Amino acid sequence: MTDEPKTTQETFPPPETTASPTPEPTGASAGGPRSLRELIDRVSGRGFHAQLAAEEAGILETLPFPFLALVGQREMKLALILALINPAVGGVLLIGPRGTGKTTAVRSLVDLLPEVPRSLCYYGCMPEDIEAGGIDAVCPECAQKYGRGEPLARLDSVRLIELPLNARMEDVIGGLDERAAAHERLRIRRGLLAQADRNLLYIDEVNLLDDEITDAILDAAAQGRYTVRRGPITATYRSRFTLIGSMNPEEGRLRPQIMDRFGLRVVVRGLSEAEERLEAYRRVHAYQTNPRKTVAQYTTETAMLREEIQAARDTLSQVILPEDVAERGLAIVRELQIDSLRAEITLFEAARAYAAADGRLQIKPQDLYEVAPMALRARRSNFMLEFFASQQVEETEIQNVLEHQINNRGES
Repeated sequence: MTDEPKTTQETFPPPETTASPTPEPTGASAGGPRSLRELIDRVSGRGFHAQLAAEEAGILETLPFPFLALVGQREMKLALILALINPAVGGVLLIGPRGTGKTTAVRSLVDLLPEVPRSLCYYGCMPEDIEAGGIDAVCPECAQKYGRGEPLARLDSVRLIELPLNARMEDVIGGLDERAAAHERLRIRRGLLAQADRNLLYIDEVNLLDDEITDAILDAAAQGRYTVRRGPITATYRSRFTLIGSMNPEEGRLRPQIMDRFGLRVVVRGLSEAEERLEAYRRVHAYQTNPRKTVAQYTTETAMLREEIQAARDTLSQVILPEDVAERGLAIVRELQIDSLRAEITLFEAARAYAAADGRLQIKPQDLYEVAPMALRARRSNFMLEFFASQQVEETEIQNVLEHQINNRGES
């Protein structure tokens, strides 16, 4: 019986892709929207007038509802796009009643996902490993490839990984590969957390997730990697994912530990205007009647939006936070009495993504105004505010006793 070597990451098979039509020129010169926000607003408000014939039954095909066909819900769409542009915002939590389009919106991101570098190595070696730890940080084969000037990674689209509520712990973190064990070999198969590395991890009804699995996700998200031990073998996997969750608050509260892991929080309400609700019905009816033709209605704008997201992601590292804008952000957090440092991290990283999406390399105060509600919502704890208030009484009492017993008696 032989053991498999310790692993850090297994490569993913290339995704199945379909050819997309060449997008038309974008920008003001092409008569298109001037910014990502204008593109969303313009297409989302566009009427749907096509009469589509029912599609004949054929080969099963997954065609997500077009992201730009979602009516209204601007904040939800903006939060999801910012998370695609900048994973450092810490993911998105969608909170709202059933039937408000939360799951549909997340699954519709498939056509907008940008590209990221993926390792070509069985062990998951990446160029940044060499930059951080030297040539000894990668396997011997990758060290030789690096010396020859050969690539260690290739560009591949981000993927959407869904975590079902009935998932077992072994499904999430990985377990012994039974097929390999049948041939007297021990090998750990990758779990969903390893598959989610550099991808989106979506958890619907996240507030109903088993506590044990929640803890595993929290640990993996915090460390960016996790280790699985099964008998004599150990495997370590990277788990740098963007966490997206959705929940209906009437079905139960979300544990504070996992709530704190979501950077942007969006309250998703139902559409209030009759015209919007009717337009939403028309688009859903058209999609159910003939999904392929409905998706085709938004092909050009979807390609434009994906290009905008990729361009913003590519320039994100150049976006700077001016000192005066940072001071305003800190003042906002302080005035709201938010203790968690993740508030500033999310606020500033979301503002960087917003500026990059607008084609700017410097954050403006208006950017904070746009993203602050999503970044700072549901971060204050009434329990902690009451605790600190009551604790202050005790602190004052202790200080008074110290003053009397130490300072006053010392003087006498």
